[in-house]
Amino acid sequence: MIRGLIGVVHLAPLPGDPARGASFQATLDAAARDADALAEGGAAAIVVENFGSAPFPKGTAEQPTPPHQIAALTLAAARCAELGVPVGVNVLRNDARAALGVAAAVGAAFVRVNVHVGAYVTDQGLIEGRAFETLRYRAAIGADDVAIVADVRVKHAAPLAAVPVPTEVEDALKRGKADGVIVTGAGTGKGVDAALLAEVRGAAGDAPVWIGSGLTPDTAPRLAPLADAAIVGTWLKRGGDVKNPVDADRVRQMAEALAAHLRPAPAL
Repeated sequence: MIRGLIGVVHLAPLPGDPARGASFQATLDAAARDADALAEGGAAAIVVENFGSAPFPKGTAEQPTPPHQIAALTLAAARCAELGVPVGVNVLRNDARAALGVAAAVGAAFVRVNVHVGAYVTDQGLIEGRAFETLRYRAAIGADDVAIVADVRVKHAAPLAAVPVPTEVEDALKRGKADGVIVTGAGTGKGVDAALLAEVRGAAGDAPVWIGSGLTPDTAPRLAPLADAAIVGTWLKRGGDVKNPVDADRVRQMAEALAAHLRPAPAL
């Protein structure tokens, strides 16, 4: 499993999205520019997501991800894969099936699933985990080597029922058969609560735990020893502004901070 810095390629708005103005080519060119900066700065992996296409559909049969977004994600992920670093796919808000399809097509290493088990109240309404479908679809398309990394207490959401954190971690890893879990802050760019991260780490055992939002070089010494990797988007952008391009120097700074403080790899 991936260790270190996982940089984010946020796709800009696409034609058909509410925040219009970018052509398909302009969005893909920007994605390629950011991917190059992540690779130059030493990111261990890159995850691509349709960040600019808000408001997001749930990613269900009743509210599917638009085909043009899936196509753009596939092209962007394929471009990232050319850089020789592992690639991940996150189809917002919770389209694990589309993410797996993209990942299988481009040879990606993992998919991120915001709600893999349980049920969450989100800005898209109620989203239910579909581990049953996701695991069977992965097997059906021969993508068993694509890891499923599932959020616990995902950002921009609240659990429908008061399930203890250790129970949710166990459900994701054992009953949902996720390959690792992710811990985030309350929203994009918001820092992870250290107590929550420690609770998830304790419940996960040797399974991979990733920090999913808000990490900075200043907080890495405190949080990284509890994690195996960190997904970082906002801080890597020029000036720490999520709307700006990725800054290779900031990528390098974050990668070095993680390398210095990440928890040791479990013994095999």
